[in-house]
Amino acid sequence: MKILNDPIYGFITIPHPQVLALIDHPWFQRLRYIKQLGLSHLVYPGALHTRFHHALGAMHLMGNAIEVLRNKGHAISAEEALGARIAILLHDIGHGPFSHALEHSLVEGIPHEEVSAMVMDRLNEQFGGGLEMGLRIFRDQHPRRALHHLVSSQLDVDRIDYLNRDSFYTGVSEGVIGGERILTMLQIVDDRLVVEEKAIYSIEKFLVARRLMYWQVYLHKTVVACEMMLVEALRRAKYLAMQGNTVFASPALLRFLTAKHDRASFEDPDVLRDFLKLDDHDVMGAVKVWASHPDKVLATLSSDLVERRNLRIRLQNEPWDPQRIADLRKKVARQLGIDLADADRFVLHGNIVNNAYDPAKDRIDLLYKDGTLRDIAEASDNLGIQALAGPVTKWYLAWPRWLVE
Repeated sequence: MKILNDPIYGFITIPHPQVLALIDHPWFQRLRYIKQLGLSHLVYPGALHTRFHHALGAMHLMGNAIEVLRNKGHAISAEEALGARIAILLHDIGHGPFSHALEHSLVEGIPHEEVSAMVMDRLNEQFGGGLEMGLRIFRDQHPRRALHHLVSSQLDVDRIDYLNRDSFYTGVSEGVIGGERILTMLQIVDDRLVVEEKAIYSIEKFLVARRLMYWQVYLHKTVVACEMMLVEALRRAKYLAMQGNTVFASPALLRFLTAKHDRASFEDPDVLRDFLKLDDHDVMGAVKVWASHPDKVLATLSSDLVERRNLRIRLQNEPWDPQRIADLRKKVARQLGIDLADADRFVLHGNIVNNAYDPAKDRIDLLYKDGTLRDIAEASDNLGIQALAGPVTKWYLAWPRWLVE
């Protein structure tokens, strides 16, 4: 057995040779070079941890959760335990660099969860079918559905790890949760993952932490602005490349700049293989070169991002006035000497949604001593928790901070 030292949990044990072989695989090692929080380090300098860290932490928590459930009398076989660990270890393996930005620019109609499933299928072939149990649990095709809930649900170990890990590396203390207590209070009822009612306050803190972390980190307005700048730079680079213009990129990145790629194209092993060569270095290395590109739009977007001249961004509770947007576009076009259509890449608007808890999709049920179950939003006497059971939408408008208004 191998032991790793993790800053959140201390020593993490690699529980099985097959898990170690997966960790050593080049496709998993790639996660060392993909930051967990994308461009958030431009706001929180410590947010440089990677998806590699997160995957190992989630696997560790999965082992803890399985031991808790076994100690409460639930029979979980060694094969199921290994499968659950493999499912959570590989749950993010389909992430690209700056994943959400890529999903809005270089690839179309295929979220990272589906790419992860494709990668797991390929790995299963390489491992001679040894990942079959993990795949069934990941896809919710295993009869023990509670194991899938540990991988993906409102109370999954994925969320427990990333909240504690992201709050640690950003220094945002509002994200700290009682993850160990939540795991200790887990229970299974009718093959559904629930939590004992003694953990009600830990669950309340968990939901509040999610809401605060979304506003303070994941949807922080400056982070949103920087990610939109990267999206627009990638879109512009792809537009130029598909028009036959020379655009610097690594061979793997060039494949995605010079042709459209959707769900069907990922069935081509070469496309998937090149996608799995991409990491943060491919993207930021290209952006640094694009800062000197002869195309003024691409060069300005890229140099602004590299030198952290991020877009100025404002949030409000209703859509922005179309006239205000049109005026900003005209000013950008005039100042840069570009077409009005190209100015659209610098004046961006839309909405962001914070949905910390959605009982319509997936409930968190509390188990009482008499065997009854109650949804946390109904059981809590904290009015704030009841208010969390619904989305909050804010509308943004972003424009260059160098713009003379």
